[in-house]
Amino acid sequence: MEFERNRFTHAIEAGEKQVGIWITLGSNLAAEVVAPSGYDWALIDTEHSPGDYFSVLGQLQAFAPYETTPIVRVEWNDPVAVKRMLDIGAPGLLFPMIQSVKEARQAVAATRYPPRGVRGVAGSTRATKYGRVTNYVQRVEAETTVLLQLETRAAMEQAAEIAQIDGVSGIFFGPADIAADIGKLGQPMAPEVWELVRAAAGAVREVGKPAGTLVLDARLAANLLNEGFTFVACGTDTSVLARGADGLLAAVKDGIDRPRRLQ
Repeated sequence: MEFERNRFTHAIEAGEKQVGIWITLGSNLAAEVVAPSGYDWALIDTEHSPGDYFSVLGQLQAFAPYETTPIVRVEWNDPVAVKRMLDIGAPGLLFPMIQSVKEARQAVAATRYPPRGVRGVAGSTRATKYGRVTNYVQRVEAETTVLLQLETRAAMEQAAEIAQIDGVSGIFFGPADIAADIGKLGQPMAPEVWELVRAAAGAVREVGKPAGTLVLDARLAANLLNEGFTFVACGTDTSVLARGADGLLAAVKDGIDRPRRLQ
């Protein structure tokens, strides 16, 4: 049995625009609801969610029959967490809060077997279809997506250098933490935030690497992809649910006849 080609890895390398969604509920059922929608990629979050290894496993299984590529955001740049997520079959990883070239190299190393890295070796895992994928060790580096998240001004100043590290598939910008870092806590859409993000994304593209981000506005997501961002998530499962629930209730209440006042 051969290693399956990672569509997302090769799509962003080729500059193909990829639309994604954030998955934060930690539920295989919620993931299964989203999976048939046809997003190019979905981010299964464990940094800001109740997700654990078993819930991630269930979400990966929910996406498995569909074309959407699930990427897992590990809770931290921790080689143990990386090893376990890769062993349960994560096709790619997003590393939060990368602050330096050194940390970026450590993240990549956690996804590589020796002598190129520090990932521990296990044979019969879900990633290898329990030992059936005969060329796993030969193909895993080329197929696994490795995304690094930059979330501070200092990190973005190193964006181009970090992007050029061998093994980095792309750079992701986190507007909420960038806003906090520059004194705009709670204002991820502030012009000052996006001035920094766009400049750093441009530097990343100049060295030939794709840039991505997350926004909660469909029009902005499309505009960013048109501007040169390669992979953009346009919402979260929780935001879709909340907006849908609020909108439905408001629509019904707006249609209810108001009681007439007694004369």
